[in-house]
Amino acid sequence: MGPDALHAALLRPARPSSDYDLNPGQSGPLGRVLRPAAVLVGIQDDRVILTKRSSHLAHHPGQIAFPGGKIDDGDDGPEGAALREAAEEIGLPNSAVTIIGRLPDHETVTGFRITPVLAHVADFTPVAEPGEVDEVFSVPLSWLGDPGNYRVEGRLWRGTFRNFYAAPWGPYYIWGATARILRGLADRL
Repeated sequence: MGPDALHAALLRPARPSSDYDLNPGQSGPLGRVLRPAAVLVGIQDDRVILTKRSSHLAHHPGQIAFPGGKIDDGDDGPEGAALREAAEEIGLPNSAVTIIGRLPDHETVTGFRITPVLAHVADFTPVAEPGEVDEVFSVPLSWLGDPGNYRVEGRLWRGTFRNFYAAPWGPYYIWGATARILRGLADRL
């Protein structure tokens, strides 16, 4: 799927995205300030680039995620943060990225407002930053773009039962914010 088809998907209506979508009656504390973050939803050769986070990290160890992180003061907005983080985490040079646009912001239960930046990625050789990333891999966009490949699961988290999207693929368990962002893209494809 080329950049034109992905750009057309961005023009279609989208629902808001949050960890609370599948949990009616639950929301974050009133008045809380969300920390801004950005991720790169990189599409290379009709495959979505994902990472397996290092099992040694304090937050979300071993989880499947997009390259990304918090937006720093020196970043040029969400796009700048997503590009910086992708360069740091998987060795993606900025010159290999063509930004298509933004997907809807996603609010997490952990207090972040994530801006997903959708981009076409030219050929490059990924290099996982060992302190943050155990593995870089990709999943076919045709598979992730099918809403039928997502299921709703649940678990107890901090004393509250929470539902979330999951899209297991091979040995990878894609879930939570990553699966929700991908499900939102699938709904628009």
